[in-house]
Amino acid sequence: MSKKTDSNVYTILFAIGMVLVVGALLAFTASSLRPTIDGNKRIEKQQNILYAMGVNENDETSVIFVSKDKVADEFAKYIKKQIVIEGDKVTEDNKAYLIDVKKQQAAAKEGKVRKLPLFIGEKDGKTYYIAPIRGKGLWDAIWGYVAMDKNMVVQGVFFDHKGETPGLGANIKQRFFMDDFAGENMMKDGVFKGINVAKGNGDPKNEDKNDNEVDAIAGATITGNGVSAMIKSELAQYVPYFKTLN
Repeated sequence: MSKKTDSNVYTILFAIGMVLVVGALLAFTASSLRPTIDGNKRIEKQQNILYAMGVNENDETSVIFVSKDKVADEFAKYIKKQIVIEGDKVTEDNKAYLIDVKKQQAAAKEGKVRKLPLFIGEKDGKTYYIAPIRGKGLWDAIWGYVAMDKNMVVQGVFFDHKGETPGLGANIKQRFFMDDFAGENMMKDGVFKGINVAKGNGDPKNEDKNDNEVDAIAGATITGNGVSAMIKSELAQYVPYFKTLN
């Protein structure tokens, strides 16, 4: 005579029970960790925004963010206003940094009016306008923050990625690449041109700031093209707002 535990019914019920228990534990863990996860996302976004406008702890070559224990105070100190642009409507929103750019891109594809967050900072008597951008690299998503003056001249950037190739496309987050963007004029004869990451642009030292180009990373053509496309498509959305500043 077989035991009850040997039956198929018992096995199925046991499996269902385990799924329910494990599911409940995972849901509880996720719920418990949500405040920590959200807090870390906030800190990372604020660090990135500040980095783009030059508020960081860099040495000569390294990327060093404002430390986590100071970032909230530094963000409050340097970011004077957060706004959201929706078509012709511009509103202040001190939680604009929480807007999910990926979700807004998806909403725009469905024909909805996209929400564009913009962060207005002040440092050393200069005003900075920092916009979040998101695009596609070789393998996965790339994103960043671009700090500009009112004429859409780049003052600083920060780029990051999800899965670009180490030593190649992943170098978009290295100083030697990001620093080249400072001073680049994204307008030409009153028309928005963006910035192309270009091979053999004839300006390896990046001294010409009006050619709408920076030097490409060797072996990372597709990632570089993704950065170019991201800057052009994303920042073009902000051009009507910047025209109101001039």
